[in-house]
This record gives sequence, C-alpha cells and structure tokens, in this order.
Amino acid sequence: MSTHPAPGESPVLPIVSLSAIAVAELPPRRRLPEWLKRPIPSSGGTYFTKDLMSELGLETICESARCPNRSECWTRRTATFMILGETCTRPCGFCAVKRGRPEAVALDEPDRLAEACFRLGLRHVVITSVTRDDLPDGGAEHFRRCILAVRARTGATIEVLTPDFDGRLDAIDTVLSADPRGLQPQPRNGGKAPAARAP
Repeated sequence: MSTHPAPGESPVLPIVSLSAIAVAELPPRRRLPEWLKRPIPSSGGTYFTKDLMSELGLETICESARCPNRSECWTRRTATFMILGETCTRPCGFCAVKRGRPEAVALDEPDRLAEACFRLGLRHVVITSVTRDDLPDGGAEHFRRCILAVRARTGATIEVLTPDFDGRLDAIDTVLSADPRGLQPQPRNGGKAPAARAP
C-alpha cells in the first residue's frame, strides 16, 4: 500500500491525541527574572509629553532614535531634547536618527525648548543634538542659546550631550560660555573633543 496520495488527493495526516503525550515530560516553563520585567506605564503622561513636543515642534532623541523605553520616560513627563533639527550630517551605522541634508536652524527653538521644559516642570534638562557639520561652529552657538533660554525660564540644571564639533575647542568654549554652573557637558559617542573644561 502506497503512503503517497494519488494525484489530486490530499495527504492523510495521522491524528495524535494530547493524551498520548505525557504532559509531565514537558520541561517547566521558565519565568523571567523580576528585574527584567517592566510594568506597562499608564498612557496619560505619555500622551501629554508627545502632544507637547508636537505642539511646540520639538524633536527628542527618544523618538528619533526609536528608544524602546520612551513611554517609561514620557509617562514621567521627561525627555531628552534633540536640537538643531531632525537630520544628522553623519552616517553613523549604529544610530536610527535620520541623516542627509539638514534643514535651516530654527532661531526660535531655544524659546520653544524653554517653554516645554517649563510646562513639563523639569528641574534637570538633558539636551543633545544631531551633528551639524554644515554649520561653521557645528551648532555650538545654538547650544549656548538653548542653555541660556532654558535656565532663564526654569532655573533647571542642564546636561548637554554635544557632538564632537569635529574637535574644535572654540566650539566647546562657546557652549561653556553659557555659564558652566549647573551645566554638565558630556561628549557623546566617544567623540574627538577632549574632556570639557571650564573657561
């Protein structure tokens, strides 16, 4: 008797009863460790933060880099702000931020950023940016203006995660000229610039 179906016929598959499988022989299901489990945050704060960013036309690294934890931060009404647009001039393979030809610098961005920080009630603000090799100072003056605007509106401490400014120390000095008290400069991604120093 052939086990192959005749042309045009469907194969006959054996039916196996679950009772034929010894359930006790199955390995126990492993539980995830407690430290790995994260509660799903309530959506109220997430929507508030997302809507505020949209209303004020601001970018966050949280969204641009597709951070998987953004809902956790946004629920607590906090975010890492990304200034100087949404398009980076460097093609870093590890980063999800859009790259290409960037848009013009928005001169009102410092005021919009300060307003967002005020409305979120932030006491500590983290600002980063795309890399802007197209600008003569790499965007250092814009960083300075954002720092001054946020501090004037909120009195918050400010942490900046700057690009490497292509190793230009004068650009770092420009950022630090915004008064380094309460300012925590951090070069990101192991950039070329040496450790920041007070002027």
